[in-house]
Amino acid sequence: MCRRANRAYCKEKGIKMNGTALGRLKKNVSAEEKREAKENEKIRNRVEGKLGEGKRRYGLNKIMTKLPSTSMTVISLTFLIMHLSYLYRQVVVIFLCLFSEINDHQKLTITKDY
Repeated sequence: MCRRANRAYCKEKGIKMNGTALGRLKKNVSAEEKREAKENEKIRNRVEGKLGEGKRRYGLNKIMTKLPSTSMTVISLTFLIMHLSYLYRQVVVIFLCLFSEINDHQKLTITKDY
């Protein structure tokens, strides 16, 4: 019941649902549907990975505030810190590449890794 209620709510609000449909699976799935499902899964994996990183490295799983507004503030600040640390890493890598004796191939490899 809960799944049907969630689907109805999302449909009412215009939220696109990913995942398997209710009922039997389709026998013939088009290549376009497979590609779209794969792209959606890639996006979902990146989002889930960032949430996991937030819990593991930034303490998102240890929020103990009492008011919902305070909890939202703490969560927002945590994501702000996550973005700032990512930008800081990018600046450091660019700085090191510009002012060091690294060849172009190594610079490309370094910037791809970060």
